[in-house]
Amino acid sequence: MAARLLASLCLVGAALAPVAAADAKPQPKAKPPKLIVFMAIDGLPQRQVLAYQDQLVPDGFNRFLQRGSWFANAHYGHAHTVTGAGHATMLTGAYPHRTGIISNEWRDALTGAREYCAGDTTATYIGHPTNPLDGTSPKNLKVETVGDVLRRAHPRSKVIAISGKDRGAILPAGKTGTAYMYMGSTGQFASTTYYMQEHPAWVTTFNSAKPADRYFRSEWKAVLPEAAYARSVADNQPWFGPAGGGLPMRYSAAEDAEPGPNFYGGLLRGPFGDALTLDFARAALAGEQLGQDSAPDILSISLSGHDYVNHAFSAESRLSHDHVLHLDRLLQSFWHDLDAKVGKDQYVVVLTADHGFAPAVEHSASQGHASGKVDGVQSLARINQGLEAQFGPGKWVMGNSGSTLLLDKQLLASKGQDANTVAEAARTLLLAEPGFAAAYTRAELLSGSRDSEPLFAQMRKSWHADVSGDVQYVLKPYWMFAGRAVATHGSPYAYDTHVPILTYGPAWIGKGRVDTRVEVVDIAPTLAGLLGIAPPATSEGKPLPVAKPVRR
Repeated sequence: MAARLLASLCLVGAALAPVAAADAKPQPKAKPPKLIVFMAIDGLPQRQVLAYQDQLVPDGFNRFLQRGSWFANAHYGHAHTVTGAGHATMLTGAYPHRTGIISNEWRDALTGAREYCAGDTTATYIGHPTNPLDGTSPKNLKVETVGDVLRRAHPRSKVIAISGKDRGAILPAGKTGTAYMYMGSTGQFASTTYYMQEHPAWVTTFNSAKPADRYFRSEWKAVLPEAAYARSVADNQPWFGPAGGGLPMRYSAAEDAEPGPNFYGGLLRGPFGDALTLDFARAALAGEQLGQDSAPDILSISLSGHDYVNHAFSAESRLSHDHVLHLDRLLQSFWHDLDAKVGKDQYVVVLTADHGFAPAVEHSASQGHASGKVDGVQSLARINQGLEAQFGPGKWVMGNSGSTLLLDKQLLASKGQDANTVAEAARTLLLAEPGFAAAYTRAELLSGSRDSEPLFAQMRKSWHADVSGDVQYVLKPYWMFAGRAVATHGSPYAYDTHVPILTYGPAWIGKGRVDTRVEVVDIAPTLAGLLGIAPPATSEGKPLPVAKPVRR
């Protein structure tokens, strides 16, 4: 049953027919594009791109679906599908077992101290307070990106990365690009001292205009009449929590007299934060003169709003449905600006997502799926109690680290216990807990000894020997850890791994649907080929089979 379930989740969009161009003649090989625009939409599963296709505008997502090459069966190949791991994979062409970005947060493998995927206490935000676990540099990224290779080959090339989330900008920017991220305390965009000591004039000008303030007391309103959302879960479901959730949604509290941190911080959850991010990208295009000379540039944009919407209301909700429609219209406007400022035949766009999204547990149950929530704190306490019964007093598991259990190495040494023996016992106890599907020990992951078992290959790609803990685990389909989120992601199942890969650039890319399975690691070598450079040395993907451009 589980196999049939996972197979069915991979068939989204199978009814759409491919576009043919059998009578076309191949074009001569084009020069590298002046600009690569890499677009990530945080938390956008492929199923949502196609579910509302009849409601899309002509030139948003449809620019790809009707006039570009798009991949109906694109997936991540690793198991722990979260924002940090996904953004580290996109432009490196490598999974966490190589990038070292195993999750958003993890623990130091020896001390148990908390670490953040883009954390670096030696760098600070420019003009803003910085906390120890804030994202400020790519220090933890162990591999290079396409942008790093490009800048080594063409020092005049620029790589600019922008996001509502720090990790959504820092990880795609690589070691030698420049990252800008949204500051929830001020509504501004900022870089860090890893990249520069002060902002260029165009950033200061953008921030001085206080563009976020125009959304104060604005309402997120539905794009279409109510009847258009009948296919989605209605607003204000009981499982949304006490605050509920429905449209229209106002951006400010009743007691707020003027914009402040509460308003700025909440702006990302919805279309206005994405609109603001795209406005900053427009400012970067002009301020950095991207795509305006013979040295090719990369502009990476990660739109964060959809992830926040899906966590709060689920991808099946009317709010998420409407947010896709808002995104569609924002993209259409942005493409038109690119056409005007860079030139229709001067750039390539690739759009993907850092992960998909699981349905809310309550929605899954209503559809007849076995589902539930794991109380991680209680599970960990019971595992430690079981280990104490076998090995004596002590907190043998320090905590969760990414999607692993981290053993206390000092305790193991002081008690003279074998790490693998304790890990095996911890795995047995963990699999006795409700909701866990599989777990493998450090020894098994290092040796590959369980390679024939389902999920092992994906789990191994999520595990890094120097960074990860000692027992890697995954939950059962449609299960999640209990917490504040209504819905989440992070699994190896198709609802989390199946994401869009959409490409457009008529001088380099033809049009058509491709049904061959591809992976997100294939994006980096594809872009490297377009730019005429080598792929990153640790890339494990292969060029995407994009349709060839044609001349009639």
